[in-house]
Amino acid sequence: QVQLVESGGGLVQPGGSLRLSCVASGSIFSINSMGWYRQAPGKQRELVAAIITGGSTNYADSVKGRFTVSRDNTKNTVYLQMNSLKPEDTAVYYCNADIRTSVGLSRPKSAYWGQGTQVTVSS
Repeated sequence: QVQLVESGGGLVQPGGSLRLSCVASGSIFSINSMGWYRQAPGKQRELVAAIITGGSTNYADSVKGRFTVSRDNTKNTVYLQMNSLKPEDTAVYYCNADIRTSVGLSRPKSAYWGQGTQVTVSS
């Protein structure tokens, strides 16, 4: 009943920029945190950036100063602006959201994942 759909991935040269978007839809009552993870071949999935409703953010050390996470609460959308991209940023980027659904009176909270979008940084 809840879906997260990422977009904006692609192929860029080192030093280039990309802007990823993730839209949450479905039986959503509220969204607490939204964020981005990435996974490169043969490596563990890692947290890239996250943002809560109030606007507080967290970043992996490897992307601080280069990436910016933001969200539009009215659109249930989270963005990841990626600047000064490096080859080591190459990975599948996944959107993640901590969502309280509108199912029943309990409005259960669960984590949801998008399908991923490929980001390739290469010359």
